[in-house]
Amino acid sequence: MNESRIYSCDDHLDIFSVPQDLWSKRLPEKYREIGPRVLERNGMSLWMVGDQAFGTSGSMEGVPTALDRVPGLENAGFRPSNPAQRMQDMERDGIWSSIVYGPAALFRFPIDEREHLLAVLRAWNDWAAEEFNSYSPDRLSALPFLPATSPEDAVAELARCASLGHRGAILSPFEADVRDPIWDRLWAAAQEAQLPISFHIGGGSKFDPRKRGWQIAAFAAVAPMQMDEPLAAMVYSGALERHPRLRLVLAESGIGWVPYFVARMDATFEKHCKHEGAIKTRPSELFTRQVYATFEEELFGPELIPLLGPGNFMWACDYPHPDSTWPHSRQAIEHALGKLSPEAVRQVTGENCRRLYRLP
Repeated sequence: MNESRIYSCDDHLDIFSVPQDLWSKRLPEKYREIGPRVLERNGMSLWMVGDQAFGTSGSMEGVPTALDRVPGLENAGFRPSNPAQRMQDMERDGIWSSIVYGPAALFRFPIDEREHLLAVLRAWNDWAAEEFNSYSPDRLSALPFLPATSPEDAVAELARCASLGHRGAILSPFEADVRDPIWDRLWAAAQEAQLPISFHIGGGSKFDPRKRGWQIAAFAAVAPMQMDEPLAAMVYSGALERHPRLRLVLAESGIGWVPYFVARMDATFEKHCKHEGAIKTRPSELFTRQVYATFEEELFGPELIPLLGPGNFMWACDYPHPDSTWPHSRQAIEHALGKLSPEAVRQVTGENCRRLYRLP
């Protein structure tokens, strides 16, 4: 690996920047009038499913993004979904390769019909492979979404995504009950395909991020720690122990809380699991072997990396979100990780991501 290369393991392509014809071109005819599709309402372009709006198209509902830091960028509203322009932004920031998470709105669309939901996810997954990642497969990796409708549906879509060349997949642990051993068939399939499974923050809290005012601030504050229950479920249920080659990513979880929580899991393992638990392996061993946590700018987390070692943590730019380090990521890395050894910095900002997703 070229030691100057930086890999960002958690960037975004939100609903506002999704091509307006993505689903209208790719959905079966019978679903196109339901959506998702873009309609004009009161002078605004809105993403609609049925008669419900789920965000604006072409702007982040008036919220500035990192792209506003560089005035005059061409096509700013849809730039994140244009692979050529996105790579220009990566070059500006000194980023070699990007793992991209698509619109979280896909988990909130009011779609009750199973076949409709599966078609919506398949359309995104196809577009990501065929029109986005294909532009530069080693540098752009928009991840596919797996349905939480059933393990069978998820396994089938995982196999399809593997055939499309995807390097990992996203499953919402707030939609799928990952405590249940019925999901073992997905973990086994992901292990066999060598595709990491990502749990991304965005659920598990009683605060509503769609509301303005203090609730969105409270949601943003607690969202990273909501990964504690999915992680505990994967550890204590035995899912990780039964599938030792499965790799799990806690995306945008932050890392400051992780050393405490891993130590806490070890303590409860000693007190409970040796007598009545399902697992025989210490949680810290499972974490070290199989789990990765991603982080951006945070005050204390980087200083705690040596407690567990640098092999399980991955830096992210979070482009183009407002709290992204773009377009000054290299300076941000130097500021945040300057106290770590050069080898630890190399692992956290590149090597871990490169190896996990089998990138050059």
